[in-house]
Amino acid sequence: MTALDPAVASRLKRDAAGLVVAVVQDAGTDQVLMVGWMDDEALHRTLTSGRATFWSRSRQRLWVKGETSGNSLAVRQVRLDCDGDSLLVLVDPAGPTCHTGARSCFDAGPLDTVASPQGTG
Repeated sequence: MTALDPAVASRLKRDAAGLVVAVVQDAGTDQVLMVGWMDDEALHRTLTSGRATFWSRSRQRLWVKGETSGNSLAVRQVRLDCDGDSLLVLVDPAGPTCHTGARSCFDAGPLDTVASPQGTG
């Protein structure tokens, strides 16, 4: 395993499992495609290979998006939020991103609004 750059690693605020949430967004359309989790190795591989790599919490192993489906995510840029506890991964998707075959994991539509936004009647 090759280590994540210490300058990057020191800025991360990981959860108890050593993971940081990664929001994946289409670099061309700004559509949010999916959310995944990265440990230091997944982030290092993403930054150095240009292929979106995640930690699978269910399989307990690293996985490269598209390694079995062919629907890969070519990474254009990775950004760290101001708190250091989430990543924004800007990608060029090759095919649908969701395991259901949808372009985005968020294609199911909005949830019903329970309360009115603040400041409205």
